[in-house]
Amino acid sequence: MIDSYASSDDAAVAMAGVRAGADVVRALYGQRLDRIDKGAGDFATTADVEAERAILGVIRAARPDDAVLGEEGGQRGVVHATRQWLVDPLCGTLNYAVGNMLVAVNVALREGAAAVADPFGGEVYFTDGEAARVRRDGADDALLTPTAATRLVDVNLDPPFPSAPGFRAVDLLAHPEFVESFRPRVVSTTLALAWVAAGKRAAYITDGGDLSRSVHFAAGIALCRAAGCTVTGIDGGPIGEAGRGLVVAADDETHALLMSMTRSRG
Repeated sequence: MIDSYASSDDAAVAMAGVRAGADVVRALYGQRLDRIDKGAGDFATTADVEAERAILGVIRAARPDDAVLGEEGGQRGVVHATRQWLVDPLCGTLNYAVGNMLVAVNVALREGAAAVADPFGGEVYFTDGEAARVRRDGADDALLTPTAATRLVDVNLDPPFPSAPGFRAVDLLAHPEFVESFRPRVVSTTLALAWVAAGKRAAYITDGGDLSRSVHFAAGIALCRAAGCTVTGIDGGPIGEAGRGLVVAADDETHALLMSMTRSRG
């Protein structure tokens, strides 16, 4: 079956990859899994490792000459290869380990196609770099249409916080205008980025450095850009090597409002 992806386009490869990873995540859910300590309270599980192995099998069969950067296995292939896949096999490991189904499987070709799977929600979000769509079990593909109508904003409160004290997400939650305009949600998986692209959230905010080539964020960023979301760092500048964190909003108005709050705290 994997060999059948060899002639597929990159979006199809990304989708096949996240589906393979999602199959593993579902199969191992609820089992007692070995933990691999990463330090600073972080860890991987057997599900992370096995899901990444399944994804790599798809990519190797379809794109044997491409490089891959995996969350668990690190770099494979030429470090500065023109074509590099970024793989996060289980985003939300802490959730998963305690029986919470709020997780994602992310696969992105740097500067190209990407896919994000919700293993338990039955949805695969994907982009070919131009349009962003969602494929649901038993339904036709639908274009992702961002909207701020929900007024729900996901804020990542997981460390590190490199922009503190100039920017602290917890301060944003206490901003009077934020309380008046939005309803906060705290999430610890980048599935939240796909939700912004799909109109399920008005925005997503996280601190950090350059997240554009992060295995955690690259797929979600690609989806949001293709869907027409506004994507910047927390300082309003472009994401990239000099970027700081991430603010993704459904539209320019929502983004501008959030930026006015973050700057007033700076």
